[in-house]
Amino acid sequence: MSGSGFCRDCLTPLVGADRRCRTCGSPRVLRHDELDALSIAHIDCDAFYASVEKRDNPELRDKPVIVGGGKRGVVSTCCYIARINGVRSAMPMFKALDACPDAVVIKPDMDKYARVGREVREMMRALTPLVEPISIDEAFLDLTGTAKLHRDTPARVLAKFAKRVETEIGITVSVGLSYCKFLAKVASDLEKPRGFSVIGEAEALTFLRDKPVTMIWGVGKAFAATLEKDGIRTIGQLQTMEETALMKRYGVMGRRLYHLSRGQDDRMVHVEHETKSISAETTFNEDYASAADLLPVLRALSEKVSERLKASDLAGRTIVLKLKDRQFRIRTRNRQLSDRTQLADRIFRTAQQMLEKELDGTQFRLLGVGVADLAHDAMADPSDLVDTGATRRALAEAAMDKVRAKYGSKSVETGYTFQTGSRGKPQRDQES
Repeated sequence: MSGSGFCRDCLTPLVGADRRCRTCGSPRVLRHDELDALSIAHIDCDAFYASVEKRDNPELRDKPVIVGGGKRGVVSTCCYIARINGVRSAMPMFKALDACPDAVVIKPDMDKYARVGREVREMMRALTPLVEPISIDEAFLDLTGTAKLHRDTPARVLAKFAKRVETEIGITVSVGLSYCKFLAKVASDLEKPRGFSVIGEAEALTFLRDKPVTMIWGVGKAFAATLEKDGIRTIGQLQTMEETALMKRYGVMGRRLYHLSRGQDDRMVHVEHETKSISAETTFNEDYASAADLLPVLRALSEKVSERLKASDLAGRTIVLKLKDRQFRIRTRNRQLSDRTQLADRIFRTAQQMLEKELDGTQFRLLGVGVADLAHDAMADPSDLVDTGATRRALAEAAMDKVRAKYGSKSVETGYTFQTGSRGKPQRDQES
């Protein structure tokens, strides 16, 4: 494809049909007919957790790295070396180690990943106020109208951004650039890692024609199986079908199939959504059924959630308990409080009451706790005139927080968390 272009490494404009930069010799050139007209981007950090771990430990650079939660857990993410050996995200850990026995397994450090994610996010916001985070390591950006501000095209601004992330933060990103969110997301997956792919409007139909239906946002394994039964495997087949026929057969999803198969996506890039919940969970190395085993872990998880709430100046009214048994069946229980809380003591005591009702001999492999229905913490945890012990415990917790802030999170432990040992500890924090 002809059109304007530049070198992604030194940003020198391309001349003619050059396949390498005439200035630095790099083959990482970017050229597209619509390059200067596109402004919707999707940015995705490459193998994010594993990349952060390799950044912090250079000895891991050439080794397969899996970030996950022990033999009974699953792969959170893995580096590209491990992927070459067949390891995939969400794969059970024992299968991952069978596929790549030489892999270095690292337990997730969500606090560290969150810090790095925020650094990348702030760099995104320097490009445009229209940043829509999708997860800790990816986001949509709308750079429409920013050319005057940056004195450059969105494509070149994004290339500079990718270089800055690599130089200043020490990880890499892949960029997808298009005219709509759907194809920007598709483009960012095309050349990982360190990719920069462009899909223009003129080529959208042709590009999508031979792609599998699973490329369409919202088409997972189950729905793909339904389409397969109806003889639909490629997006090109959807392009030949009428919208009314697709809606009659698949309901609202039929409308999505019709429009996205044609590269039609009018969704706007929205500014970051409010946090709706904060939670933490852990997968055990072996199953547990008793209060003696589960309560210490629940206390540690409650303290983790409380720490995140306090750091975000948030408090919640609904406490959520999550359990998963050895057959992978999930139990979710919740209880609404009279007023919002951010206290570990109150989170734990409420979740404890729900947990004790579930202790019927079932062996559990996962335990989680969360707080939902969030708001600013100004009205959180008023003094309890009935339970005076709650007020004393709140004051004690505030004192513990001060000590931990000065000497570290392990400087003060409760009787419960001191017992936790190797049963389990928070391996994943969730914020949505």
